[in-house]
Amino acid sequence: MKKLTDLLLITQNGMGSGDAELQIKLLGNYLNVLISDNRLPGFIAFYNEGVKVLGKDSPFQGQLNKLEQRGVKLIACSTCLNHYQIDEIVAGIKGTMPDIVTLQCDAQKVITL
Repeated sequence: MKKLTDLLLITQNGMGSGDAELQIKLLGNYLNVLISDNRLPGFIAFYNEGVKVLGKDSPFQGQLNKLEQRGVKLIACSTCLNHYQIDEIVAGIKGTMPDIVTLQCDAQKVITL
């Protein structure tokens, strides 16, 4: 089977641990750098609290839209969306855990934030 491009996993609503405001700021900075870089991942999968990044009140909506425009596929765990009662996402598609497992197994490289 042909390997896909890189996969980025976003598993929390921000980046790192500690102060929530700093986590949000760090993820925003990370996404901005990612957008300006020519080494974009092929896919970004969101699960656990990471699905909150895609919620309707997301401060990352602009960055997520730019990533999609640049060809990055965004996929959110449906089970996680249901758990956090997120009915509407601002970007990407709803997927399943088997989708995420397939992406992880087929990716050349997996990076987890």
